[in-house]
Parts: sequence; structure tokens; C-alpha cells
Amino acid sequence: MSKVENLASIIDRFGPHLHDEPIGGWSAERKVDKMVPTHCPYCGMQCGMNLLVEKNHVVGVEPRYDFPVNEGRLCPKGVTAYLQTHHPDRLEYPLIKRNGNFERASWDEALDLIVEKFKGLQEKYGKDAIAVYSGSSLTTEKTYLVGKFARLGLQTRYIDYNGRLCMASAAGGNNKAFGIDRAANPWSDIPHAEVLIIAGANCAETFPILNGFLWKQRDNGGVWIVIDPRETPTARQGDLHLQLKPGTDVAVANGILNVLISENLIDQAFIDSRTNDWEAAKAAALNYPPDVASEISGVPAEKIIQAARLYGRAKTGMIMHARGIEHHSNGTENVLSYINIALATGKIGSEGRGYGTITGQGNGQGGREHGQKADQLPGYRSMLNPEHRKYIAEVWGIDDSELPQPGVSAVELFNKMREGEIRGLLSICSNMMVSLPDTNQVRKSLEGLEFNVCIDFFLSESARYADVVLPGTTWSEDEGTTTSGEGRVIKINKAIDPPGEARQDWRTLQEIARRMGRGKYFQFESPREIFDELRVASKGGKADYFGITYEKIDKQDGVFWPCSTEESTGTPRLFEERFAHDDGKAKFHAIEYKGAAELPDEEYPLIFTSGRIVHQYLSGNQTRRIGFLVQQCPEPFVEIHPETAMKYKINDGERVKVISRRGEGIFPALVVKTIRPDTIFIPYHWGEELAANQITNGALDPTSKIPEFKACAARLEKIHTRELPILGEVRKGTSRNEVQRGK
Repeated sequence: MSKVENLASIIDRFGPHLHDEPIGGWSAERKVDKMVPTHCPYCGMQCGMNLLVEKNHVVGVEPRYDFPVNEGRLCPKGVTAYLQTHHPDRLEYPLIKRNGNFERASWDEALDLIVEKFKGLQEKYGKDAIAVYSGSSLTTEKTYLVGKFARLGLQTRYIDYNGRLCMASAAGGNNKAFGIDRAANPWSDIPHAEVLIIAGANCAETFPILNGFLWKQRDNGGVWIVIDPRETPTARQGDLHLQLKPGTDVAVANGILNVLISENLIDQAFIDSRTNDWEAAKAAALNYPPDVASEISGVPAEKIIQAARLYGRAKTGMIMHARGIEHHSNGTENVLSYINIALATGKIGSEGRGYGTITGQGNGQGGREHGQKADQLPGYRSMLNPEHRKYIAEVWGIDDSELPQPGVSAVELFNKMREGEIRGLLSICSNMMVSLPDTNQVRKSLEGLEFNVCIDFFLSESARYADVVLPGTTWSEDEGTTTSGEGRVIKINKAIDPPGEARQDWRTLQEIARRMGRGKYFQFESPREIFDELRVASKGGKADYFGITYEKIDKQDGVFWPCSTEESTGTPRLFEERFAHDDGKAKFHAIEYKGAAELPDEEYPLIFTSGRIVHQYLSGNQTRRIGFLVQQCPEPFVEIHPETAMKYKINDGERVKVISRRGEGIFPALVVKTIRPDTIFIPYHWGEELAANQITNGALDPTSKIPEFKACAARLEKIHTRELPILGEVRKGTSRNEVQRGK
């Protein structure tokens, strides 16, 4: 069992420490040896960049003007991403925890210990005593290998990934409505839409480069309808803002659909020829006239009517959404309620007419397609389908009876650790002590494990609980593919070798499998070989990559899947002629408003919601080490409306306690008019006592199993402290747990 001891010394040794210059410092005299074209490691835009390399060190970055997505632009995170490659906090050799302290070990020593412990646990408790928890910032080759490693290398049913916390509700809705899970349109279609509905997506901060397409649409005379509980920078740029209560999207979407029906702004010909189940969805929407939708959501009825008329009367239009509507215990239904609007108006399947979810993780799309989900096999095949199991078993050279049964979702996986069913864990590319809900329970899960292995290139808050830590690689030290939010498969190119004794992740997984006696299934010599097997494994599946090659990706600036033959150039726009259900039609769904799993009451009268900010990325394991990014926002804050602040006698900048039924934290108050009086907001990129997810609710969507990050009941308490807030200039550049190194 592994608890975190000596936290101060661990932080002092492994960080996060602030670093904001390339190796060797800033110099105008550098002689760059080569410039390697690749893509950003962060969000689903996957912007093109060139890494500047000098003597096997990445010393700079330039945006790529030849890549059609970013066209020479990078956001603050992208500009500084290369600084993580030679960061002083990088893990460069294996670590074994002894007596609460991490000690340097050889690879053989670390791997032998891992295999000894894993074999021992499986002999004592069964194959499923070990779980694998992976991530979607890995290349698609690695995500494919992780799934194969869990099921063939460790022979366990228990594997899931952190995309469960990101895109799962979008995937659930897409599959139910369309029969396939991918954005329907390329980003280049956005400027051709007369009206955009942007729901639960703060593009200006979390996908800044996407704003280029949004502004082209605006330059063409387009209109934005923004649906968000906060008046975000995106909402302030919009033409119409529907500032709803968190968790009431179904009421708003049904209210819009109600107006579309009552004012005959639907496309009956499209409905009749290309969809099923319209009458049931129509009947449900008729229960939500604007005044009813307004009473539930807090959005004025006239704004709901205005939104419906703007979108319904336009010849073209697109609906785009992100985590704001997906991070709910009814997230899949939220997604379906917006899809109903697109289908009812026939605005899908052509230029400027479409629908799509905005992917948070860099490989959030590719990472959910090829087998690291609990119930999934490569090519978006199902572990419950006998034909799918048989096909993958043939590709892998086993009998289908040898494939484990489906596992459970991420939150359920960690529940099983507390229940004692899972005794050992191998995690890679994940920081669950920041990213999972109700982190106090997650801590108990990790502390209760009998053996815990982590593969990463920084020692994250979660890696602190590991018994063995193996040094992995950044995106610049390996090659492979990722799939962007628009469904474009792109190529990550290796720029440098890993530092010190660090090894490429796919080599590490294969070596563990070999030592577990399963090496015959893991004979890959390169990512290309892994990708070639993935192509075959995906052939004929919903996510068919068979016709995609590294060469085709380079030639075309990426390939949109599905791409089923070597002659095909891919499919940038879906649904032009048919949907992916067997009959070629899309499906409406009758959605009724249910609300959040936990609503405000007398004890907890406020709605707590969380999200991202422009200068940090996901769990912050990478970005909280970059000095420039931390200087812009050194620590989390709680947004409070002035009316609410006055009620609690809270001043701007004053530290306040935020409490839910699960936990509490102390944060500086940011008193702003841009949030609803009944709602408070905290960004979630920090860990330990600064973690927003101490407060969040782990209630799950029944379809997607995504947790309800975006709505739970909370309260504020005024505290009396002399500690100054970090948000001011006086302490700019420093924050708790983050100190300057080497200065």
C-alpha cells in the first residue's frame, strides 16, 4: 500500500518547478541543426508547428504556415510547449519507492519488481486483479498498444482511459443519433455557416486557434448564439448569449426545438427521407414551450425564441459543443437534444451545415477509437459483439475465447480499487488525482492498492502514490499519429532522442509483456509497425483506418477517416448521402429534462461548476511547470457574482472556503458580473489542496459513464486570514507548490 509521505521533499525534488527558457538559456547565436515539422501536443486542434533542434535538444518552435488548421498561429500553450522537453523536472531514470522515498533504480530492477508483483497478485486474486488506466494525449499507436497490452499482455478485463472524463457523452450521443462518432464537418466548413450555436464551449480560451474559423464566419456576416452559464470571452464576442443554469441544457434545447416546430422552421422533407423517430422527439419538445424552458433554465423566453428564429431561418448553420454540455449525469441526453435541432432543420451533411463536438485532448478522437476503452476493440468495435471479437482475435493470433470480457469505466475502475477487487494498477499519461471527481475518494483508491506502477515524463500528483515510476517520453521524442477534433489523422514526427535513461512508452509496455511471458504478441520494432497492424485491426470497423498510411498523411496534410481503401483520400465531411446506421438514417431521441444529480438546497444553496482557462491544460502536469504560463494565472480562483459576494460579505481577492458534500477548498475570490448569481466557478488544473475536484460530484451518466463535473451543490464560507491572494502582481510568478528553480 502506497501513501504519499515526505510530500515537501518530493515536491522539492520533482516539482512542479517553474522553468521558462530552453536548455542553455536564450541565445541569438544558436545554430539550428534541423527543423522538424510536427503538431502541438495539447488540444484537439493539433496545430502544425516546427521544432527547432540543436545538438539533440529542442531549443525553439515556429508555427507552421503550411498546415491549413492554424496557418501560422499558435496559442500561449503551443508557443511554450517545447519547454517541457528539457525541463529540469523531467524523469530520466526509473524510481522505486522505499520507506516513503523514491530511489533511483536500474531498468532491470524496476521491471523485475513490476513483473514479480503483477504475477503474484494475479496468482493470488486472478487476472483481473490488475488494471490499466491510460490517456488520450498518447499517439493512436500507443493507445492501440495499451488496449492490446491490457487484454493480451496482462490478460485483464480492467482497462479504461481519461477520455472517459472528456469526450464520452459526445461519443454516446453521436453513436445513438448518427451511428458513428466523429465531427460531421471539417473546421473549414465553419465560415460557410450563417449561424453558429456554440454550446458549453469557451473557444476563445480553451481552443484559441479555432477562433480563427469563427471569426472568418463572423467576417462573412455570420451570427453566434452562445449557450453557457458564464459570460465567457466567447459569449462576449457572440451576438446572443443564453446564460442558463448549469445542468439545464435539455430544457433550453427542447425550448428551441419547440419554437422551430410551432413556427414551421423545420425541414419536413429531410425528416421524412433521412431520419427515424421524429414523432416521439416532437412530442417531447412540445412539452417545453419557451416559458417552461425559461422557468427551468433561467434564460428569458424571448431569448430562446430569438435563438430558434436565428438558427431556423438561416439557410446554413452549425452546432458545436464541448464539455459544458457533456460533463453531466445526463450528458448524453444533452448532446442528443442539440442533435435533434440539427436534424429537425436538416442542417447537416453539406458545406456550412453540420454538427460537431470540440475535442479537448490532443488525441481525444483517436484515443477513443482503437481499444483502450473498457468495452471497445480497435476500429470502434464492441467487445460484446461476437463477430467483432472474432475478427480482432484473428488479427491478434488468438482464439476469441481468450479475449477478456468488457471492463468498467474510469470512475467505476477506481471504485473497484476501494472495494478490493482491483489490487494493482499500471497508469500511463494520466493524472487522476487532479482529473477524476471527488479526489478524496480517489486518494483512498490509490492508497489501498497493493502495487502501483506509473509511466510518465513528470512526477505528477498521481505518480507520487506509485511504488514504481518509469520515465516516459514527450511527444517530441517519438513518432506516431493523432486524430484531431475534426477527424483528421495527422503525423507526429520525432525530433530528438529521449533524455537520460527514459524510454519510449511502446518499448516499455512491450518489455513488460515479454517478461510476463506474453512477448510473442508484442514484436513491434517501430510505431509504423504498430500502425500497420492497427490499420488491419480497424478494417471494416466504424473507425476504418485501413487506407491511411504515413505517406498519405504527409502528402495530404492529414487524412480524414473513414478511409477504407488505399485509393481513398478520406472523408472530410460525413453524412452527405447517408448516416452510419444500417438503414442509412439518423435517429431522433425523445429527451425529457431531468436536471443534475445534486441540486442546490438550504444547506448547499449554490451551483458549483468547473472548467478550463487559456494558460493551463487539463491536469496541469505539463503547463504548471512553464514559468510564463504560471505567471499569467498562478493559482485557481472562485468566480462569484457581486450579489452573491455581497450576501456573504466577501471582497474581491479575499480567500474563501468552497464546500460541497464531498470536500472543501480555499480559493481567492474573483468577484465578476460574468457569472450567474446562483453559480460559482473554479478552474480545475491544480492538485492537492488547490484541486477543484475535491468538490465535484462523481455521479455518472448511464450511457457514457462520464462524471458530473459541471454541476453540484455547494456553499461559500467567509474565512478570516491574513494570507494575501496570489492573483496580484506582488507575488506574480510564484504559487503554492511551485517555485523557481535554478535562478
